[in-house]
Amino acid sequence: QLVESGGRLVQAGDSLTLSCKISGSTGSRHAMAWFRQAPGTEREWVAAVNWGNGATYYLNGVKGRFTISRDSASNMVYLQMTSLENSDSAVYFCAHASYYAGAYPLAHHWDYWGQGTQVTVSS
Repeated sequence: QLVESGGRLVQAGDSLTLSCKISGSTGSRHAMAWFRQAPGTEREWVAAVNWGNGATYYLNGVKGRFTISRDSASNMVYLQMTSLENSDSAVYFCAHASYYAGAYPLAHHWDYWGQGTQVTVSS
């Protein structure tokens, strides 16, 4: 089970950290990721972290503003977001991949999903 938290209404330029708690049995774990989905749009991959070596990967539009991290001991994944923009408004989802399937940005790569947490950025 994946449970996200931390989403809320913020002002443009603010910072916000999202958390994802991993609980229960998810089997093996290759990586964790954050996706987001704004109304009327496709779910968009934002960032991923390799659970074993901590390597991180980002959507070009969030590089330098967002940081994904994991805490293996606590089974937590975080997304630190800075310099938030109106276009960052979306429901943010945490995702789990048991194995590497070739393409982090593709939704089918990820086998478990959380319910999402709403981030709204107002100007």
